[in-house]
Formats: sequence, structure tokens, C-alpha cells
Amino acid sequence: MAGGVNGSFEIAGPEHAVSTIDHLIRYTDGMSPAPIVSSVQVGGVAPLGPEQVPSGFVKRGVPQARVTTKGLDGDAQADLAVHGGPDKAVYGYAQAHYLSWEAQLPRHAGRFTGGAMGENLTIAGLDETALCVGDVHAVGSALLQVCQPRQPCFKLALSFNDSHMPKAMVRSGRSGWYYRVLAPGIIRAGDELRLENRPHPDFPFSRLVEIISFGGATQDELLRMTEMKGLARQWQRRAREALAGIDPQSPRS
Repeated sequence: MAGGVNGSFEIAGPEHAVSTIDHLIRYTDGMSPAPIVSSVQVGGVAPLGPEQVPSGFVKRGVPQARVTTKGLDGDAQADLAVHGGPDKAVYGYAQAHYLSWEAQLPRHAGRFTGGAMGENLTIAGLDETALCVGDVHAVGSALLQVCQPRQPCFKLALSFNDSHMPKAMVRSGRSGWYYRVLAPGIIRAGDELRLENRPHPDFPFSRLVEIISFGGATQDELLRMTEMKGLARQWQRRAREALAGIDPQSPRS
């Protein structure tokens, strides 16, 4: 919640509104197909970069994976203090963003394929602008809830051998999103995403990305976030700290 409460901000609607008719996430123009999982990725802990830092960033494609509240079977994280856990069980990323990354960073064009950002699910037909905080998606036989954006760390830079990548992700807003797992199941490449519940239709996920990346949350937004169903617990806590006048970025004893 960098910046705390800094003035008044209006909540703009998503760039593309979505319809929930028949429980399918669709752009309102009716032209786009329902979102699908274009690929599934998992990865174990392995050395990353010149300094051989232990990391689970690098993923390999698999046709399907079982998902539990801990994440996908076969997936692992090295630093459990900041990675993994119930509110970071599954990382989803928009397939369409890879075209934008190729245009922005042609020096890395050959790298921008499914799993390049360390995601578990590469998703076609859906991005941050079509999500709301707490959205519940049925994917395969699993039930997932959107709970927070990714905050890129230095391992993204190591993977691309480019120190500018983390800041580029933050500036672009192409963060991807973490799911918590409400019901375990099997997810396969090609599975369709179905919108089962939208508890906060007036709180776009893209607005949460802005607040977490750049600050500027209003007092009303912070109040909502303190008890927002589906929002990651750490951001509920940081909203409470911001309202109490505590620097949410300061070290905790």
C-alpha cells in the first residue's frame, strides 16, 4: 500500500466490461470466445542465473496437473517466506500480454511463450482488466479465487538476464494474478474458465494492481479492503495498517 491515503481517486471501470451471462466470462462485444487455459506449467527448485540462486521460477509445460490449496502437484518454491502459501497457490497470466512484451522488448522476443513469467496457468481471452477482486473461477474440476496481483522480485530479472524486467512489469500493469484454491481438482490445458461468483463487481482488479504498485488508495478503498472477501490476507492487514497510520512497507517485529 505504498503511499497510503493520497487524495481522492475515482474507481474507473475495467477497460473491457464483461458479461456473466451463462456464467461465462465474455467481453461484451460477444466476439471473443470464453477464456481457456492455453497451457499448464509446473517446476521444481533449481539454480537460477549466474549466481545459481535456488528458485522455482522456471516452469515446464504439462498436459494437466492436480491442484490443492498448496498449489499444483509438481510445483515448488524455494523461498517460502515470500512465495507460495494459500494466497499464492496458483499464478495465472494473460497469454495476450506476451504479444505486448514482444513489441516492447524485442530483444527478448524468443522468450515470450507460456510459462515465461513463471506462471502456472497461461490463460487466453482474459486479462487484469476483465477481473474483479475475489472473482471465483471454475477451471476443470477445481474452484479458484482471484486474490492478489504478483509483485515481481529479482528472480524475474535473473530469468531474463535483464535487471529492468521487474520495474517494466510494474509500470505496465501486466502483473498477472494469484489464485487461492477453494476446491481442489484437476486442471488441463484447454479447460474453459467459468465465472462462478463475483463478490465485488465494483472493485476492478486493475484498480487493486494500481493501489499495490503505486499507492494512492482512498480512505473508502482502504476501509473496504480491510474486510474484503477474497482479497489476500496480507493486503487486508496492510489496509488496516495504512488506516492506523502505520507505514505498511516498514519491517515488522
